[in-house]
Amino acid sequence: MPLRKLALFAVAPALLALLIGLVSGNPALWQPAAVAAAVLLALGLGSSPSLKSYQYTAWIIAAVVAAMIYPAQLLHWGDFDLRNKWLTLIAVQMVMFGMGTQMSLKDFAGVAKMPYGVLIAVASQFIVMPLVGFALTKIFTLPDEVAAGVILIGACSSGLASNVMCYIAKANLALSITATAVTTLIAPFMTPMWMNLLAGRLVEVDFTKMMMEIVKIVIVPIGAALLGDHLRNAPPATRRAWLISAILSAVLCVWLFSSASSLARPDLAKTVHLSLESLAFIAAAIVVGVLYAALVRAFPSLPGRMPLFSMAGIVYFTTITTAAGRDNLLLVGGLLFVVAVLHNTFGYVLGYSLAWLARLDRASRRTVAIEVGLQNGGMASGLAASMGKLATVGLAAAVFSPWMNISGSLLANFWRRRPVSPDAKSPGV
Repeated sequence: MPLRKLALFAVAPALLALLIGLVSGNPALWQPAAVAAAVLLALGLGSSPSLKSYQYTAWIIAAVVAAMIYPAQLLHWGDFDLRNKWLTLIAVQMVMFGMGTQMSLKDFAGVAKMPYGVLIAVASQFIVMPLVGFALTKIFTLPDEVAAGVILIGACSSGLASNVMCYIAKANLALSITATAVTTLIAPFMTPMWMNLLAGRLVEVDFTKMMMEIVKIVIVPIGAALLGDHLRNAPPATRRAWLISAILSAVLCVWLFSSASSLARPDLAKTVHLSLESLAFIAAAIVVGVLYAALVRAFPSLPGRMPLFSMAGIVYFTTITTAAGRDNLLLVGGLLFVVAVLHNTFGYVLGYSLAWLARLDRASRRTVAIEVGLQNGGMASGLAASMGKLATVGLAAAVFSPWMNISGSLLANFWRRRPVSPDAKSPGV
C-alpha cells in the first residue's frame, strides 16, 4: 500500500488516541496524537485526487498544531535559534524565488494587452485591503503590534496562491498572473506607504528601511528567477555575457559582505548603508539567476518542483511565527481568526463588486475577487521578521495564511463547478 494511503488510514487511530487523551486529561497522550493526526492527514490527502488541492493547507494547519503544542522545541535546534535573521531572510527569499520561477517577463507584457483589467485589479488590491484591515483594527480590540500585523498583511501584494486559485476556478488566469506581477513590482512603495499612514501610531515604521527590505526579500529573488527564465532559451552569446556579469557580481558580493567593505562601517548614513546592502543583494540575484538557468538546462524538470520550495518556506514561517507568538495567540487567537475571516471575505466581496462596477466580464470579476482576497503571507512574515516582531506583528500572517488557503480553495472549487458561460455578460457570479 502506498505511503500516502497508509497515512490517510492512520489518521483514524491518531484521532482516537487524541480523543482518549483529551477525555482522560492526559497531555502525554493527546499532544503527540494531535500532531500525528495533523501530519498524517496532510500526508494522506496527497493520495486522493479530489482532496490533493487541500494538501498545502493541511500542512500549514499541521505546522500550527505542532507549534502550539511544542513551541520551545520548534524555536531551537540545539543551540541554534530558528528565528535567526539570516535563516528567516533566506527562507522568505526562497519562497519568493519559487514564486518567481512560475512567472516570466511576458507576464509584465500582459499589462499592454489588458490595461483596464490590470488597473482595476491592482487598484482594488492596494486600496480595499489596507483600508479594510485598518477598519477591522478599529472595530476589534487587538494589541497594537498585532493590529499593525493585520494592516501589514492587508498592505502586501497578492501572491502565487491567487494564481493557483484562479487556475482552479477557471477564471481569467492571464489577468491574475499579470496583476500579481504588477502588485509585486510596486509593493516596495505601496506597502510602506500604507503602513506609515495606517499603522504608524501602532508600531515604529521606517519607510526607507521597509522599502529596502521589500526589495531584498521580494524584488531581488523574483528578479533572479525572471533572469533565470530569460536565460533558459537565450542565445549562447547572451548567456556568456551574463556569465561574465555573474562572475563580476560574485566578486562584488564578496567585497561588500567582507569586513573590509563599506558595509562594515558603522559611521555610514543609514540610507547609504541600505543602498549598498541592496546592491549586494542585487549582485547576488544575478549570480543565482545565472546558476538557476544552468541548473534548468541540466535538469529540465526543476521549474515544476520549485513551488514545493515556496510551500516549504511558508510552512517554516508559519511554524516559527506560531511558536514564537503562542502566548499571544492564546490571548487573541480566536479574535484574530474572526478578523482574518472578515478581512478575507470583504476582500472577495468588494473585489468582485468593484470589478462588476467597472464592467469587467465574469471571468475577470472572479479573478479580481481572488486577487484582492488573497494576500502574500510570506511577504508579511518576512517583513515582520525584519522588524524583529515575528511574535506580534507576524501573528496575523500566521493566522490569515491557513484561512486564506482554505477559503480560496473552497471558492475556487465552487466557481469551477459553475463555469463562465460563453456569454461574458450573463448574470450571476
